[in-house]
Amino acid sequence: MSIQRMHILRAIEAACIWLFFLEALRVIFSVLFGIIYDQVFEGPVDVWLVISVLLVVVAITLPALGTRNPKPNKLALFAAIAVISRVGLSINDPQVRYWCALLVLGSGGLYLASLFLLSKRAVLPGLVAALSLDQIFRVIGQTYDVTLRQSWIPVQIIWTVVLLVIIVWFGINRIASKSISGAPGIVWGLAIGGVIFLETSLLTLPNAAARWTNFNYELIAPLLLICTIPPLITRIRHNIIPLICFRSDVRFVFFSLLVISIMVGYFYTGLIPAGLLVLSQLILIFLAVCLVDGVVDQRSSAGLGLTIGLFFFLALNFLNAFSFTYPYTLPWMRGMGWIVYLFALLGIGLALRQRYSPVSVSGIPVVRPLWGNFFVIVMVIISVISVWPQDITPFPQNGEVVAGTYNIHYGYDEPWHLSLEAQAKTIEESGADIIALQEVDTGRMTSYSIDNAYYLARRLHMNVVYLPTVEHLTGIALLHRGEAVETDGQWITSTQEQTGIVYALLMSGDLPVHAFGSWIGLSNEDTSNQIYEALAYIGDRAPAVFGGDFNSDPGSSVT
Repeated sequence: MSIQRMHILRAIEAACIWLFFLEALRVIFSVLFGIIYDQVFEGPVDVWLVISVLLVVVAITLPALGTRNPKPNKLALFAAIAVISRVGLSINDPQVRYWCALLVLGSGGLYLASLFLLSKRAVLPGLVAALSLDQIFRVIGQTYDVTLRQSWIPVQIIWTVVLLVIIVWFGINRIASKSISGAPGIVWGLAIGGVIFLETSLLTLPNAAARWTNFNYELIAPLLLICTIPPLITRIRHNIIPLICFRSDVRFVFFSLLVISIMVGYFYTGLIPAGLLVLSQLILIFLAVCLVDGVVDQRSSAGLGLTIGLFFFLALNFLNAFSFTYPYTLPWMRGMGWIVYLFALLGIGLALRQRYSPVSVSGIPVVRPLWGNFFVIVMVIISVISVWPQDITPFPQNGEVVAGTYNIHYGYDEPWHLSLEAQAKTIEESGADIIALQEVDTGRMTSYSIDNAYYLARRLHMNVVYLPTVEHLTGIALLHRGEAVETDGQWITSTQEQTGIVYALLMSGDLPVHAFGSWIGLSNEDTSNQIYEALAYIGDRAPAVFGGDFNSDPGSSVT
C-alpha cells in the first residue's frame, strides 16, 4: 500500500475517533444534566452525584497520563476501545450511555494525545472531517443526531467492524510517522478547550446559530457546513493557511473579527448577525489549523495539553449551565452567557500570541481533488435536501379546532430517556391543531444539542413559533397547523426564571383564531400577577386559545 493511502486511512481512523469523542462529550453532559437535576431539584442528594462527576474528571485526565513515547500498538488499543464503546451511545438508556461515554472519552483522549506524537498530520483532517460529519448526521436527523438512535445500531456495528479491521492492520504493521513538530503545551490546551466549546455549543450547531440570531435555519445549515470544510481543500490549505500561521498580524485581525462576530451574534438578531456567525466558523477553522499544525511548545506533552483543554471545556460548560439555571444556582449569571463565550475566546487568544510555523501543513494527507470536491459537493447537497421546506398540514377550515398543551421537559421523560419521538406520537395521536410547548431547548448540550421545537415541527408537518426566554436556547413554543398570519411573543415579568407568552394568528376559513402559549408561576412567583399580565397581552383578541404550564396543583387558588 502506498504511503499516501496509508495516511488517508489514518486520517479516516482519526476522523472517526474525533467524531465519537465529540459525541461522547455531548452524551456525557446530557446524562449528567439528568443526574444533577434529579439530585439537586428532586432529591435526595446522595454520593452518586459526586462520584458521577469525579468519574468524568478521571476520564478527561487520562490523556495527561499517557506516555510521551507511545507505541503504535497502544494507539491501536486506545482506538479499539473507543470504537467498541461507541456502539453503546446509540442505546437510549442513560446508564448505558454514561458508562460508554466515559470509556470513549478516556480511550479517545489517550488516542488523540498519542496521535499528536505518532501521526500528527492526521489530527487536523480528522478533526475537520469529524466536525463536518457531525453536522451532516444532525441535519439529517432534524438536529437530532441520527447515529444516536437505536435504529442506527446495526449500521454502527458494521462501522465498528470496518474500523477495527483498519485499526488492527495498523497495529500489526506498527505503522506510524514521526511527529514533524513539537508537542503542544498548556496554553495550547486552553485554546483547544475554547475551540471545542465554541464548536460544540454554537458554531457547528446551525439550529443554535439560527436561534441566537432569529434567522433562517435552512440557510445557515449548509453555509456553516461550507465554512467548516476549507482546510480539506488543497488550494486553500497551501495558499491561505500558511499566510495565517506565519503572520502574527493576520492572526490578530482574524481573532479580532472572531470576537466581534460572536458578540454581535449574541446581542443582535437578523441577517448581519447571522452572517457574522457563519463567518466566525470560517475564521475559527482557520485559526484551529494554526493551533493544531503550528509548533507551539516542544517541552510539554500533548496529553497534558489536551487534558488542560478538556478541563477548560468542562469549566466553560458548567459556567454556561449556570447562565441557564441562574434562579437556582448563581443569580448574578442572569443574562451573562456572553461572558462564558468571552472566556473561551480568551483561551484561544492567549495561544495565538505565540510563534507558529506551519511546518506540517504540506504533509496533511489529501484525497485527489476530483474525489475531494465530489465529497464536499455531496455533503452540501445532503444538507440542503435535509433542511428543504416541507409541506405543512393545513389548519382546519370547518371552525372546529383541537388545542392542547405539553410540557416536553427538554425532550426527556422522567427516567431521562430521550423521548422526542414518543412525544411526537402523543401529539400526533391527540389530533391537536395547536399545541403550546413548555421547557423547550433549541441547541443546549445538556439536551443533546437538539432543537426540540424544530424537530417536532418537522416530524409532525406543522409550523412552530418559538420564544427564547433564557440565553437564546431555552423557552416556550407554539406548534400549529397551517400558515400563521401573524406571530409574536413577549416576556412576562419574572423574579425567577424568565418566561413569557407566545402568539400566532391562524385562520379557519374567515374566522380568526388567536393562539397563545405560556409557562409561568414558578415557586415564590406572584403567579396571579403573571396571569393578569398575560391576559393583558391577549387583550380583546377573540376567539382565543390560551394554554400552558402554570406550575399549580389541582385545587390551588390559581386553578
